[in-house]
Amino acid sequence: MERDQEFVEYVVKALVDTPDAVKANRTIDERGVLITLDVDAKDMGMIIGREGATAKAIRTLLRVVGAKNNARVNLKINEPEGSQRGERRDSKKSIDEVVNDINV
Repeated sequence: MERDQEFVEYVVKALVDTPDAVKANRTIDERGVLITLDVDAKDMGMIIGREGATAKAIRTLLRVVGAKNNARVNLKINEPEGSQRGERRDSKKSIDEVVNDINV
């Protein structure tokens, strides 16, 4: 296992509630190194963070680790099955539904 992959696993396992579910896979192609991250569905919010701030910070640190080793490193976070991200977006109510829900 390479240092960049070890780094991602170390940081992510420290953030999540189910560290045993964290899996990082490393592939190399013409664009550089790609770390693909899989986590438990319940931990996605911790990894992404508010407005993506945590994921962005992890990616920034990972690029520094890659630069130290003369490699371009990117991080892809797979959305696990059972994730509720899409459900929240679809469950938005119209203004009429919200008004009808108000009990006066």
